[in-house]
Amino acid sequence: MFLPTTPEELKKLGWDALDVILVTGDSYVDSSFIGVSVIGKVLLNAGFRAGIIAQPDTTTGVDITRLGEPRLFWGVTGGCVDSMVANRTAVGRKRKRDDYTPGGINNRRPDRASIVYSNLIRKYFKDTRPVVLGGIEASLRRIAHYDFWSDSIRRSILFDAKADYLLYGMAERSVVELAGCLQENRDPRGIRGLCCISKDMPEDCLELPSFDAAAGDAKAFAEMFHSFYNNNDPVTAAPLAQKQDTRYLIQNPPAHYLTGRELDAVYGLDYERDLHPYYRRLGSVKALETIRFSISTHRGCYGECNFCAIGVHQGRAVRSRSGESILAEAKRMIRHPEFKGTISDVGGPTANMYGIECRKMERKGCCSDKRCLTTEICPSLKVDHGRQISLLKALREIEGVRKVVVASGIRHDMVMADRKKGDVYMRDLVRHHVSGQMKLAAEHSEPHVLRKMGRPDCDSLLQFRTRFFALNQENDRKQFLTYYLIAAHPGCTEKDMRALRSFASRKLKLLPEQVQIFTPTPSTYSTLMYWTERDPFTGEPLFVEKSVKGRQRQKSIVAPPREKHK
Repeated sequence: MFLPTTPEELKKLGWDALDVILVTGDSYVDSSFIGVSVIGKVLLNAGFRAGIIAQPDTTTGVDITRLGEPRLFWGVTGGCVDSMVANRTAVGRKRKRDDYTPGGINNRRPDRASIVYSNLIRKYFKDTRPVVLGGIEASLRRIAHYDFWSDSIRRSILFDAKADYLLYGMAERSVVELAGCLQENRDPRGIRGLCCISKDMPEDCLELPSFDAAAGDAKAFAEMFHSFYNNNDPVTAAPLAQKQDTRYLIQNPPAHYLTGRELDAVYGLDYERDLHPYYRRLGSVKALETIRFSISTHRGCYGECNFCAIGVHQGRAVRSRSGESILAEAKRMIRHPEFKGTISDVGGPTANMYGIECRKMERKGCCSDKRCLTTEICPSLKVDHGRQISLLKALREIEGVRKVVVASGIRHDMVMADRKKGDVYMRDLVRHHVSGQMKLAAEHSEPHVLRKMGRPDCDSLLQFRTRFFALNQENDRKQFLTYYLIAAHPGCTEKDMRALRSFASRKLKLLPEQVQIFTPTPSTYSTLMYWTERDPFTGEPLFVEKSVKGRQRQKSIVAPPREKHK
C-alpha cells in the first residue's frame, strides 16, 4: 500500500490522525530506494501510523496542513539528494531539471529544503510536536560544515532549522526507537544515531573545536573534521559535542548497523514501486525509470573515496542481504504490471562488494590507521565474488526474467585482485549482465591526483579494460566501457587535465564526452581539502582551482563544449 498523503486516504484507512507526518523534497515514489518511503514503511510495520507530504507548496499552508498535526513528531528531509546539489550545478547555476519532480521541471524543491520545511511547519503549527530532521541533507550537515554555495562555514543544520532532533545515517532503528520514546513520554536523547541541542555538555562527550574556532581557523576545522570522521563507526565511536553559540550540538554514537536478517525484513516490506497517484497527475518522475525494477543487495562501501559521502552516511562496513530475500524480491517484481523482463540493476553503492565481509571490522570496527582499498587492498578484506556469481545466476534462472543488468558501479581493482573467481565474474558480466556499455569510475589518470581522491592507480583499470574487450571478442559481443572522470578536484591542475586527456586518448582509446566538475559537498575529505587548501593527512599546501572559469576550463580540456547548431 501507499502511505497516505491526502485526507481522503486517511478516511479510507479509518485513521482519525497520524502518529508521524513525513515531509520530503522529492515527490512520493513508494520504493525501497527512496529513504522517506523506507522510513514510513518501517514505522508502519512497527505499529505507527505514518503519512507523507511530498514537495509542499511553501507559499501557502494548503499542503503542509492537509493531514493535520501528527500525534508524535514531524519527520523532515530534503530528499534523496542534498537540496543544494539537486538545485545547483558545480558552477552555481540553477538546474533546469529535477529527476525526482513530476514533469522533470526543477520548480518544486526549495534551496536548503530541510530548513524551509521546518520553518513552514512552525509557521502553521505553533508549539507543535517535535520536528525531526533526517535524510542525507541532514546527515551530512549535522556538525559545522563547509557550504560551497555560500562559500562559508555553516552551523549544524539542526540549529539553522530550529528543529528538535536529527537522526543521521540510514535511521530505521533510530526512528522506531524515537517514536517509541515519544509515545511513552520517555526522554529520547540517549538514542544512538540521534543529534540534539543541549545547554550543557555531557561528561562522556568528546568535545570538538567550537563552531567559532572551526569557522575562523582552517587548522581547527581540519582537527574537528578528523575527530568527526573517526567517530562514525558504531563499534568504536564516542559521543561528540560541539559548542555552536551558547549551546552544544550533541551527537550520540551511530546506531548499530542492521543485520542481514534485519535488512531482509526492511526490503521485504510492501513497496508499490510506483509514483503515488496524487502526484502522478502532475507528470512522470524520471528517477522511477532507473529504480522501479532495480534491487539493492547491500549497504555500505569499503572504498572511502575522499569525494564521496557514503562512508559517513551509510557506513564503511558492507552489510549484505541474503540471497533468499533478494530472489523473493525479484519474484515479487515480475508480478508488477509494468515489468517487461529486465531487472535494471542488482547492486549497491558498489555492486561487487556484495557478500564480501571483513570479520575484523565486524568485531573491532573500522581501522583508524588504514583504509580497506586505498593504494592496495587490505589482506584482511578477503575478496571473493563467489556469492555474487551465485546470486546473479539464480536471478537469471527465474522464469519471467530475460535480462539482469549490473548497472551500479564496480571496483575494477577488486575484480582483478580476486585470483580465484574474478575472471569467472568478468565472464558472467560480459555474457549476461552488461546492457551495451559498462561504466567504470576511473576518475583520473595522474597518481598524485588519484591519491588525493583516495583512489587506486590506473594499473588495475587498464588490466580490467584489456580483459573486458578480450572476453567480448571471445563471446562475440560488442559492448563498450565508459568512464566517470572528475575535473578540478583539489590537487588537480590544467597540466593534470591535459595528461588525463592524453591518457584517455592513448590508453582508453576515446575522447570522453562527460566529465564532472568536482562539487564540494558537506562532510567529505575532498571538501576539507577544497576549503583549507591543504592535504588533511600531511598538512602540506595544496593547489585548489576555485574560480568558475578555471573549473570550467579544466573540464573543457578533456571534454570541449559542443558547438550549438543554429
